[in-house]
Amino acid sequence: MNHSIHSADRTTHLKIVVVALVAGIAVAGFGIFARSNADFSQTAHVIKAGKQITVTRADNSVIR
Repeated sequence: MNHSIHSADRTTHLKIVVVALVAGIAVAGFGIFARSNADFSQTAHVIKAGKQITVTRADNSVIR
């Protein structure tokens, strides 16, 4: 039995890589499965522009 990653042989490294790959695929598969079953019906609320207006400033101060 190898108690250190430094003293491990090639098959032990291969086992670690395979287990990590299977675990990664399982997590990704679970995430995709969980997302596809969720019913998130998102609708976009569109705000349309109305009639154009012109904004002016007419409160001029008169200094005498």
